[in-house]
Amino acid sequence: MRQPVSRPTAFLAGFAGATAVAFGAFGAHALRGKVDDTALAVWHTAVEYHFWHALALFAGIMGLPAGRARRVALTLFGVGIVLFSGSLYALALGAPRWTGAITPLGGVAFMAGWVAAAMSLRNISAQRE
Repeated sequence: MRQPVSRPTAFLAGFAGATAVAFGAFGAHALRGKVDDTALAVWHTAVEYHFWHALALFAGIMGLPAGRARRVALTLFGVGIVLFSGSLYALALGAPRWTGAITPLGGVAFMAGWVAAAMSLRNISAQRE
């Protein structure tokens, strides 16, 4: 059975996927030759994590039962995209080095999001038993 999802949540998941594509294309075409190889590698890492967690947002919407654990997981994935990928995008474009201190906070948000997603799945198993 399909789980209900709010319009803002659906919009944000779509927006996350669309921006991942746009930022990937921007890095592949507009940044090449304009930033050094290290900055391009940082950009690529940001895009990769952005994509995976945009997909995780969609998977969470489609596969996790509605409830607190799903809301927490989806929120943490979104926060992780902004903090982790966002700080790496900024660094690749020349932001001050201290911006890198934000990146691990996004990584923690990603990890906590996966734990919340697992908790949501655990709730499915408990309901079936």
